[in-house]
Amino acid sequence: MKVVFLGTGAGLPSKERNVTSIILDLLQENQEMWMFDCGEATQHQILNTNIKPRKVTKIFITHLHGDHIYGLPGFLSSRSFQGGTDPVTICGPPGIEQFVRTSLQISQTRLTYPLEFIETRDGLIYEDSRFKVTAQALDHGILSYGYRIMEKDLPGALLVDKLKEHNIQPGPIYQQIKAQPAVTLPNGEVLETAPFIGEPKRGKIVAIFGDTRYKKDHFFLAENADVLVHEATFSANQSGLAKDYYHSTTAQAASLAKKAKVKKLILTHISARFQEDEIESLLGEATLIFPNSVIAKDYTWFDV
Repeated sequence: MKVVFLGTGAGLPSKERNVTSIILDLLQENQEMWMFDCGEATQHQILNTNIKPRKVTKIFITHLHGDHIYGLPGFLSSRSFQGGTDPVTICGPPGIEQFVRTSLQISQTRLTYPLEFIETRDGLIYEDSRFKVTAQALDHGILSYGYRIMEKDLPGALLVDKLKEHNIQPGPIYQQIKAQPAVTLPNGEVLETAPFIGEPKRGKIVAIFGDTRYKKDHFFLAENADVLVHEATFSANQSGLAKDYYHSTTAQAASLAKKAKVKKLILTHISARFQEDEIESLLGEATLIFPNSVIAKDYTWFDV
C-alpha cells in the first residue's frame, strides 16, 4: 500500500505544486487504485507517473471547492479514451453527481464504463472483503469530509514448524489448512486448523482529511492510523487566518496527529504564498510537536 501525491497545493496551482489529488495505491492488495480529490490538471500530473487511469476504480471527493474537483470530468473522459471499461464509483458530498453528469452531458462526453455515485455521510460508506471506509464531516466553509480507510486484519501465518511436528509436510494441504476451519488429512484424521495459524496481522489504516479548521474531536477519524494526510495551508503563527478561512496550520495538524497517536503525519495543501525555501521552516513547526512529520511534494510517494 502506497500514498502517491499528484498535487499538493492549496487553492490554485503554482510552479512547484498543482492543486490537490492523492492516489492510494492498492495494486498489491486488490489490483486497484483509489483517488482522493481530483483538482484541475490531475490527468496531466498522471502523465509524469506510471499510474494507469484504468486502474483507478474509486474516487473519493472531500468537498466541492474547485481546486478539489475541476479535474474530474477530464480525468473520467481520458480514462475512457485510454481503454478503461471497469465501473468507477465516485463518493462525495451532495452535488457531486450533478456536477459530474452535467459536465459530461454538456460536453457530450460518452464514457465506455458506468459510473456509480455514493453520497458521503458520517459513518461507514463503503465496505468489501478487504477494506472499510468511514467518513466524518469536518469544519470548512462548505461541507467537507475526511476519510478513514481501514484494511481488515489479515490471516496469521501458518505455523510450519508446528505442522511438521504433527507430521504434516508441505504441500497443497497447507493452503487448505490456512483457508478452512478444519481439514481431513490423508490418514482420515480431522484436523482443527486454528492451533496451526498464528495471530492475525493488523490491517493498515490511512486517514485522509479534506480542508478543515482544527477541531480536537477530529482525532477520532485518525486514531492509531499508520498514516494521516492533513492539510497545512498556513504556518503556525497564522492561526487567526486559518480560522477565518476555515483551514489549519502546521502546528494544528501536528497536534491532531499527536493526540490521535498516528505513526506518520504527511502535510499537504500548502499555500502558494510559501516559497520552496520556506518549506523546511514549515516542517520544523510540525516536527517540534510531532517528530514523524513530512511535507509532501508533487509526485512524492510513501509506503504505508
